[in-house]
Amino acid sequence: MVHFIKFRPIKPRSPHLNGKVERSQLTDKSEFYSIINRKERTLDLATKLLEWQNFYNYKRPHASLNGKTPNEKLLELENLIPIQPDVTTKYWEQEVEIIPRNSKMYYRNR
Repeated sequence: MVHFIKFRPIKPRSPHLNGKVERSQLTDKSEFYSIINRKERTLDLATKLLEWQNFYNYKRPHASLNGKTPNEKLLELENLIPIQPDVTTKYWEQEVEIIPRNSKMYYRNR
C-alpha cells in the first residue's frame, strides 16, 4: 500500500496469464544461466547477476522495445510517467480492496 501497487493474483499453474515473467525467465535461462558453469554457480553468483542485470538494462537491445535498451526506453518515456500525487488522485480513490497474498480469504475462495 505504500507504493499504491494493487496485488491482483493469478491462479496457480497459469503461466499463460503471466507471460512477461515467463518470457523474462526464459531469457535469463538461455542467456545468463547457460553460460555459467554449474560448479561456479555457488562461488560468485551475486556479482555475476549484478553484471548481467547491468548488461540487460543498459547494453542489450530488446526486440520488444524496437532495438532499444530498457534504460533508453525509460529515458524516452520518463516525462510521461505520472508523479505520485497524480497516481494517488486517479487510482487510490477507487477503493478497490487489496487482498494480501497470504490472506485466508484469498485461498478460501479458490
